[in-house]
Amino acid sequence: MFIQTEQTPNPATLKFLPSCTVMSSGTANFTDRRAAARSPLAERLFELPEVAGVFLGADFITVTKEGDSDWHQLKPAVLAAVMEHFTAGRPVVAAGADEPAAAGASDTGEEEDEVVSQIKELLETRVRPAVAIDGGDIVFHDFEDGVVYLEMHGSCSGCPSSTATLKAGIENMLRHYIPEVVEVRAI
Repeated sequence: MFIQTEQTPNPATLKFLPSCTVMSSGTANFTDRRAAARSPLAERLFELPEVAGVFLGADFITVTKEGDSDWHQLKPAVLAAVMEHFTAGRPVVAAGADEPAAAGASDTGEEEDEVVSQIKELLETRVRPAVAIDGGDIVFHDFEDGVVYLEMHGSCSGCPSSTATLKAGIENMLRHYIPEVVEVRAI
């Protein structure tokens, strides 16, 4: 098995591409060892003391390291863990361990439902594919009083350029297409 690695805009994360499907649908974000209990792969990666987070995408794994850790030492250990996991044929996520759905806006009216639907469509078709290239994900959380709340996962979480991505990229695009949107905030 050949596993490629790619740097991300976030220096604390590295993207691993194991030349196979990682998640057949959706994504999974693990920010600590306890949350990783439903993923044998994430659990294995959290056994490495320098691992602070694991994000699983369709065909990639993004690993976040502890702040003072060195990729020079951690990268070979992650590569070995990922290769061993897939070579052994273990599941990425345990059977029956579904990812909780992202929170949506409450049903307060037909107009809001249409706006939320438009926001989700733009995020799904334009934003998520772009941030997945960098090993991350942005998930809709809520829309309230003109403010879109997004949750950042993988390399997007804690990335130095995430504020610029949110404000200059996502917020401008959503405001252009959806006049009801006045601001975008990360949660």
